[in-house]
Amino acid sequence: MKTYQLWPLLGVMLIAACSTSQKVMQQTTVAEQYRPQFHFSPKANWMNDPNGMVYLNGTYHLFFQYNPGGTTWGPMHWGHATSSDLIHWTEQPIALYPDSLGTIFSGSAVVDKDNTAGFGKNAIIAIFTHHNQKIEEAKTGLHQYQSIAYSTDEGKTWAKYKGNPVLPNPGIWDFRDPKVQWYEAGKKWLMTLATKDRITFYSSPNLKTWTKESEFGEKLGAHGGVWECPDLISLDYNGTKKWVLLVSINPGGPTSGSATQYFVGNFDGKTFVPDNTSTRWVDYGADDYAGVTFSNTGNRRIFIGWMTNWNYANVVPTKAWRSAMTIPRELKLKDVNGTLHLAAEPVSELAKITGPSASLENVTVNGDYDLSPQVSAFGGKYLLNIELANLEDITLHLSNAKGNEVLVGYDKASNTYYVDRTRSGDVGFEQSFARKTTAPRIAAGEGLSIKLLVDVASAEVFTDDGLSVLTNIFFPQEPLNQLHITSTGPLKLKKITYSGVKPSIR
Repeated sequence: MKTYQLWPLLGVMLIAACSTSQKVMQQTTVAEQYRPQFHFSPKANWMNDPNGMVYLNGTYHLFFQYNPGGTTWGPMHWGHATSSDLIHWTEQPIALYPDSLGTIFSGSAVVDKDNTAGFGKNAIIAIFTHHNQKIEEAKTGLHQYQSIAYSTDEGKTWAKYKGNPVLPNPGIWDFRDPKVQWYEAGKKWLMTLATKDRITFYSSPNLKTWTKESEFGEKLGAHGGVWECPDLISLDYNGTKKWVLLVSINPGGPTSGSATQYFVGNFDGKTFVPDNTSTRWVDYGADDYAGVTFSNTGNRRIFIGWMTNWNYANVVPTKAWRSAMTIPRELKLKDVNGTLHLAAEPVSELAKITGPSASLENVTVNGDYDLSPQVSAFGGKYLLNIELANLEDITLHLSNAKGNEVLVGYDKASNTYYVDRTRSGDVGFEQSFARKTTAPRIAAGEGLSIKLLVDVASAEVFTDDGLSVLTNIFFPQEPLNQLHITSTGPLKLKKITYSGVKPSIR
């Protein structure tokens, strides 16, 4: 009887202990070396490609490739995180587990508002690649195929379709990463699929039966590695609908390793025809890969990428977890001298966590200008905007007392932007990590702008309203809380705006 009476007290004690443990764990998570403070990263273990990004009833769902068993790539599951504003993310229980058909590789998710698949109106349906390791080891080339799962409670629980796979492998070794959307003009679902060295488009009335429509890209674009994680999106430009095809490639990126290229063109429901066949990149930095956009967001096209590179993703010097996502970005088209280019900038929701901004106008730089007093209190978490009226050399030195340094700048002679992390801290874990990445200046005319978003161990650089983007990670001994601006000659800065960014980890 006494034992029985002790249970309520023990329960209270256990709840209190668990609550204290959770608080300690949260504090530990925030304090971990290199842990991003306002970019999503898993609490523990390995993460790679963003998957199944979809918006429904006020909630953004971010699924991702996840290995719950360790901090290196392994048996793939779909992890899950949710947000009401794209900035504050809450990690949820694992959504999709491996099964007899294989592990759960990359894919997408849609809201079936008209119940075309028969799982219920407004069901969230995930379309993903099953990867069967045993078949792969048998060298049959049939180890990857497309399957679906569905949720009728807004992503809380999932059931796999009993008729999987819905798209069997036709005999292609790399056959994966389905990105699905509703094509209103044809009243059908459209799948954009990576198929070795090209993209194959399929269509379906119900997400269960698929018909091949066309292929694209066998002899276009960059082909230094296999094509992966495609996304076909429509964007309005001056009242005209244009289509943009994103294609990730590994290796073969502009700075070695993995990166994402894009094509702007037209799509008629069957065939994609590019306006321009030159190779162009979503991000010229080393660390933005496998990025795709959210479904069901209306006219907004919101992009998130995996913020690392396959060259070293498995060996970066983080301990409890590996990798983070880029800041969500809104994609738009901009015309430069008659050619449409894809531009990307942080979503406006970032303002929810940026502190009060301060500005300096008409600043003259004679050799060195020290902004450290303005940014040191931010602890390596800040947003900086710099505007120049003329094209002149400029270098931003992000540094700390340990001598670690990341350089961000513009070089007039080559007309390029750059990020140099060769002296950024721990660079010895992989031979290609210590490098300088460059991006062409795409904008026309005089003047330039640099938007710099720093989060402890990453720098995302958006130049000229997002026309050229560079994302790079680094691993300093302590936060880069010093900032100097230098130039080869006298330099007039039109405006400097800066603000701290608050942590948003939950």
